[in-house]
Amino acid sequence: MVSLVRAELRKLLGLPTAWVGLVLGTLIAPAVVLLNAPYIRRAITAGTLTDPSDLGLRDLGIGLIGPMILGVIVVSSEYTSTGQDAPGARQLTATLTAVPDRLRLLVAKTTALVLTVAAQAAVTATATLTLTQVLHGEHVPAPAPTRVVAAILYWALTALLAYAITLITRNGIVPLTLLIINSSVVSVSYLLTKVTDLASYLPDIAGTQMFLRDTDFPVEIAPVTAGLVMTAWIVVLLAIGLILFQRRDA
Repeated sequence: MVSLVRAELRKLLGLPTAWVGLVLGTLIAPAVVLLNAPYIRRAITAGTLTDPSDLGLRDLGIGLIGPMILGVIVVSSEYTSTGQDAPGARQLTATLTAVPDRLRLLVAKTTALVLTVAAQAAVTATATLTLTQVLHGEHVPAPAPTRVVAAILYWALTALLAYAITLITRNGIVPLTLLIINSSVVSVSYLLTKVTDLASYLPDIAGTQMFLRDTDFPVEIAPVTAGLVMTAWIVVLLAIGLILFQRRDA
């Protein structure tokens, strides 16, 4: 299994699109901290920023495009054509020839994805929070280590959410478009919380409460419970994806 995970890591990191996700996910959050610094300083001076404890951690949300891309591409790359000479052939055919055990293959892919995203999240969180401290000093308290770990876990779970949806749809464009729009343009999940309290238990809404304290949701969920809710969603979606992957033809 170790050699298979290593092979999946090499395969993932050999994809140009994966490096787009790694670079964007790692750089966007620190860039946002820099761009927002003048506004944050004015808000602190004016006293309008009453609770700065989420600063830095909240900025990590914009970097979620990185794990989303990685979660999608690790599956969708298997369904792309291997070349113009054989437009009907896909990478998955070769992969299953090398690893016929589909459950073992998915375990290796999942492990490779989680390791990659966790490393990316750790680097991004460290850079973002350090930059926040340098720019704003004593005005922004350093977050507890448990909140930082929860933010890293949220990144990994978000990647798994994208991975599970892509495993079900076998299409990378649709889930990636929907996830990016929902996380950065118009949050449908957040709008649904204005309609029903049940929307607070959607995976992305619940997940943010693992590490953010100042949230505008109708239902407050304790951090551990929030993590369990998001994990439950992903377990269900992964189970559906696994069943479909086992039954479908390559």
